[in-house]
Amino acid sequence: MSSPALRAARYARMRWNTPLSDSHAELLLQRLDLPAASHLLDLGCGWGELLLRAVDAAPTEVTGTGVDVDEALLTQGRALAADRSLDARVRFVAHDAADWREPADRVLCVGAAHALGGTVDALRALTHLVSPGGRLLFGEVFWQQSPTAELIDLFGDQTGSLADLVEQARVTGWRVLHLSTADQREWDDFESSWLAGSQEWLLANPADPQATEVGDELDSRLRQYVGGYRGILGLGYLVLGRPRAAAQPGSGDESSPVLEVAEQ
Repeated sequence: MSSPALRAARYARMRWNTPLSDSHAELLLQRLDLPAASHLLDLGCGWGELLLRAVDAAPTEVTGTGVDVDEALLTQGRALAADRSLDARVRFVAHDAADWREPADRVLCVGAAHALGGTVDALRALTHLVSPGGRLLFGEVFWQQSPTAELIDLFGDQTGSLADLVEQARVTGWRVLHLSTADQREWDDFESSWLAGSQEWLLANPADPQATEVGDELDSRLRQYVGGYRGILGLGYLVLGRPRAAAQPGSGDESSPVLEVAEQ
């Protein structure tokens, strides 16, 4: 789907592009300790809804930067910032996340590890973007159950278990300050909202030349979810800390870094 109307429809019913409820988002922002922040960075921000909420919840002197390569989504983010009188505090920049070099003391990277080379490479790269003593909200998929060969083909062979994700954070030098996962209702709401705008467009435009293609795409996505990765693919949200005197990744205490685990 490439026309402006169809593109707008795709995101029309989405809160943000991740399985996350309002209450869960509020919890994660609390764990980021926003009152102690000065600048927030969101890599792969899309339209920046979570970044805007974070800046709005932080003290008035806190600013934010959203980074993405999708100019249409960045334009939407700028409009949202202006509507909420946050445009003086939040900027949206068209830039490749992998080439971003300006650090911040609070960084969001939710569902964007692929833009930084994958989970481990992203966690390593982010050690240079989170200021010492800062915090990172890292959202990444994991397998809740053993995947089928078809699912591995669909999502790639780099995804592991939640335990693997926690270990990857540890060996790259992070401490886990908070861990929670998207629950089934959050996943169902995310998948439904991803489809809903386009479904509504299809119902309103059944004779459009693109209607058949759109319907086939939507049906395929719903089948993949309901008959494929629903209940098997998970998404973990880790709030990670970087020591003020950073040790070499993998050195020092080898005990479990998990300080808090919250079930959603």
